[in-house]
Amino acid sequence: MSSRAHTGGLPATQPWSGELSPTLVAAARIVATIKASEAKWITAGGRAILVWSPCFAFAGYRFGPSGAAFAASLLLASIWLICLRSARAAVHFTLGIPVRTAVGTVTGLVGVSAMALWVPGLGMSTPTLLLLALSVFVLTSIWEGLVQRLVGKRRVLVVGPSGAADAVAEAVAFEGHTHFTVVGAVNDGPDDTYRLGSVAELSRIVDDRRPDLIVIGNGEASSAAIDRLLATSSRDFKVVGLPHFFDYAFGRVPLDDLTPSWFMSILHIWQRPYTRFAKRTFDVVCASVGLVLAAPLMLVIACLVRLTRGPIIYRQIRVGEGGRPFTIYKFRTMKRDAEEPGEPAYAQENDPRVTPVGRLLRKTHLDELPQLWVVLKGDMSIVGPRPERPEFIPMLEEAVPFFTRRLLVKPGITGWAQLRRDYASDLEGAADKLSYDLWYVRHRNVVVDLAICAKTFSTLFMRPGR
Repeated sequence: MSSRAHTGGLPATQPWSGELSPTLVAAARIVATIKASEAKWITAGGRAILVWSPCFAFAGYRFGPSGAAFAASLLLASIWLICLRSARAAVHFTLGIPVRTAVGTVTGLVGVSAMALWVPGLGMSTPTLLLLALSVFVLTSIWEGLVQRLVGKRRVLVVGPSGAADAVAEAVAFEGHTHFTVVGAVNDGPDDTYRLGSVAELSRIVDDRRPDLIVIGNGEASSAAIDRLLATSSRDFKVVGLPHFFDYAFGRVPLDDLTPSWFMSILHIWQRPYTRFAKRTFDVVCASVGLVLAAPLMLVIACLVRLTRGPIIYRQIRVGEGGRPFTIYKFRTMKRDAEEPGEPAYAQENDPRVTPVGRLLRKTHLDELPQLWVVLKGDMSIVGPRPERPEFIPMLEEAVPFFTRRLLVKPGITGWAQLRRDYASDLEGAADKLSYDLWYVRHRNVVVDLAICAKTFSTLFMRPGR
């Protein structure tokens, strides 16, 4: 068995020549064994102090060092803490700490504003309210991110076929997550990198490794594993199936484990509604504001595109919601007659057909600004799967299972799959992006759309060309 299995999913510690080596090694082992369920108390305690501090600073300035200041600060901090806690439960984990904290902060801001109207002497100006909210958001985000990076990793034990733990560990590494660490695997197969023992030894392994999450894969061992888990002395863990773990942790649906019954979750009685009216309102408001703000820039882009032979606006037929075709508009980025008639081709990295101006537009995604008009027309949404060309649909439908299920919703200018993966230029890339598109189809709501829009803008500024 590899050294990684003996150290709780961590690489073996290398020798240290200095005299502090034993102390450092002991500290590292203590940090590595802190469970996420224990770290949550560290997170909650620090969050409470950091939220209370700016509230007390304001109350102390307003009332002076007195009991009234202490009581007012406790009242304000309590509202924000309750809202932050509710946001953690309501906002999907994979959207990240900043999104959950932002939702809790904004909700708390509404509550604090209402409370300030009713409590004598607690009235606050708009700048003061915004400064308090900004302090709560920044301090809470930094603290929770720091704790999660240092001691908040969730210890994952995988029960299932040989190789399931490797798949989880590879996904953790590929997604760049600091939230999870694989402590081992339990199965009745041959020894592998993470295997700790057989299913018959599961109770002992759970007591020994103290996992936060137990991921159960498909296979004959799953029912036996559940029986063993019910018999363990500890209940300080959560159990989740492998597909649901990928949904929760990585924001994607593993296509290999997908069945037609999975789509029942989209129509499930517990599914939170995201009505067409709410979605359409979101789209119209965002597209209208976007067109007004971008109008001067679009005029400049049109003049630049006109420097090369060909039309300014490129029109193309795409497939929309329910398989209905529509016309998409973009600023032309390729040379004239870039495709042979009847021979569609995927765009490529460093595509030789792209003009110099088009390369800049593609890198900044400014070529997609005319699609705001398509959103106003109702053929597209601000957020959704990218619309595919009808020429590629039969090939993708045959090669990628459930590919046409992405047509359950309107296509979007930006989307979850676009943020998580680059342009798809082959069938493997299309399948990979489909796994994220299906996650969006299942979890879409106003908060998810706002989060995707915010992440899109941050990506454009921080990682242009993605």
